[in-house]
Amino acid sequence: MRNLVRWAATPLAFLALAACNSGDGKTGDGALEPSSKTLSAGLDGDFKTLDRVIDNAGLEAVLEGKGPYTVLAPSDAAFSAAQGADFTADTMKAQGAALVQAHILPGALTRQDIGTAIDRAADGRVQMRTMADGVVTFSRDGETIVVTAADGARARLAGDETLSSNGVIQPVDALLVKAPDGTTANGSG
Repeated sequence: MRNLVRWAATPLAFLALAACNSGDGKTGDGALEPSSKTLSAGLDGDFKTLDRVIDNAGLEAVLEGKGPYTVLAPSDAAFSAAQGADFTADTMKAQGAALVQAHILPGALTRQDIGTAIDRAADGRVQMRTMADGVVTFSRDGETIVVTAADGARARLAGDETLSSNGVIQPVDALLVKAPDGTTANGSG
């Protein structure tokens, strides 16, 4: 709980931009339509492994709660690329909880919010604190938004974001933590 208060109270460079988003969903201007599902219920399709990790770590109540949160959601393929780290195993509950917390940000941040913040930043980089009390940095690689963790793990925002009743699911193509064997999510050391 202490970490929740700490990261939620931390001044964040672009959290204020998220407040500019009406949250009304897909209207005539093309904004996304929010779902009545919670973040936890919205992790279907290509996020089955993440959903199992969340359940195994006992964090489903967090993603069912009030929020809002932004989940940088690794796809099933991203977990496969972690080369053998089974975060759904009972012996990996603590590591799974740490992984989930490293992929959750305070506030409901759409891709447009993140892109606008990057465009406004003098150096083209925006930092945000995670639920694990780590820092991730958003930047662009061409038109693609890249998120980099403090340990060097990198992922791209990929796929369609989903607005839920208590936040946003932002699909990412890699894990934002190093695998237990020390390799990055893409298998490099």
